[in-house]
Amino acid sequence: MFEINVKNLSWIRGAQDNPNDLCAHGTVTAIIGNETFSYNATVSSTALSLLRTLKNNHIIGKEHNQMLPCCGHSFFQNEEQTKAVIIGCNNGIDWSVLHEDEEIKIVTESNKVTYVTFNVYKEVVFKFADEVKSIYDNSSAKILPNDTYLKDGYLLFWEEWNALRNL
Repeated sequence: MFEINVKNLSWIRGAQDNPNDLCAHGTVTAIIGNETFSYNATVSSTALSLLRTLKNNHIIGKEHNQMLPCCGHSFFQNEEQTKAVIIGCNNGIDWSVLHEDEEIKIVTESNKVTYVTFNVYKEVVFKFADEVKSIYDNSSAKILPNDTYLKDGYLLFWEEWNALRNL
């Protein structure tokens, strides 16, 4: 079983609208096999990380962020300018996502393994990403940073998100 849900979608410190906060926050509950994880996370980072796993593996500790990261302080472009890099702290909950034929293998930090079909996994990921996007759609427009490097990272975040969401 794989399920991931978000409650209490908000901006920093629980605000219902904040044009300066580029990262959505919320309480995420993830059910992976017989384990349940609940964490107050930066859900915009979670959604992008999940969307990325539709095409690529995610290995615990090998990525910039955990699947349920505490925070995402800044958006940057990778060196190739093809991927948004979100920098946060070391706090969060992580799991690996591995593609094996038509199945997704999810390995938690406690080394428990769960398999789901790719189609079920994709459906869960899209539902979560769409729910997170709703807070952006229902909030005032974001005030982008003056720093070109940070602004370009944020714009690339959404470019990558939209490309992956349209798979």
